[in-house]
Amino acid sequence: MNFEEKVSAQIAQVAAFADFLPAVAIINRATDGAAIWMNKRGLSQLGIELSDLQKFQDKEYFERFFNFADSEDINPKILALFGRNNDEEVVTFFQQVKIAGKLDWTWHMSSTKILFRDDQGAPFLMLTLSIPLDRMFLAQKAEKLLHENNFLKENMLAFSSLSLREKEVLKRLALGETASECGNKLFISPQTVETHRKNIKKKLGVNTFFELNTFARAFDLICLYLTSTLGTGIWLDGALSY
Repeated sequence: MNFEEKVSAQIAQVAAFADFLPAVAIINRATDGAAIWMNKRGLSQLGIELSDLQKFQDKEYFERFFNFADSEDINPKILALFGRNNDEEVVTFFQQVKIAGKLDWTWHMSSTKILFRDDQGAPFLMLTLSIPLDRMFLAQKAEKLLHENNFLKENMLAFSSLSLREKEVLKRLALGETASECGNKLFISPQTVETHRKNIKKKLGVNTFFELNTFARAFDLICLYLTSTLGTGIWLDGALSY
């Protein structure tokens, strides 16, 4: 059996049961990422025939059906998987897919493993199982995580420009402390607190308390506002990250 026949046999093995799975099953070439097979559930979601799917090159495939913003998180995981070249290892990630007939992205939770290797032992095929989350509570969680992750990446440089003192002031202002209260706890004057506030806003490019609070929560200076079992609202301090 030559190499192409071995590849076809491996795909046939997966195809024999994949349509019974409650998930989308995709086989991609590890060398270029091109999709070479997908079960009926996946083809139906994308609104495409297998023969047409196989015509796409790697770039065309991903640009048409996937959100490029996810690639920064997913690609390093896949490459590391190939590098370790371990049969037992699986990587799992969230990704956004363009479903036929829907305007918005549909969140999926996907797991990928190496399916088949070439004659030199290098990964050649990868198998991915993907489950849509658009009608599940996890969809909202996944979307929130993506927004938070994007906010961190977009604002990491600005946040890193803050001094340790400015981060401490930002934390206390986000907790609702006045300039006087903040000054008393940090043993500085209210005027110095106000100076820090102005510098913080300038460095972060913000103007409102809401924006300051968003930075404080995103970078773990404070935790979310919680309601105790007695119905009383409390703020919980988070670990101050430097």
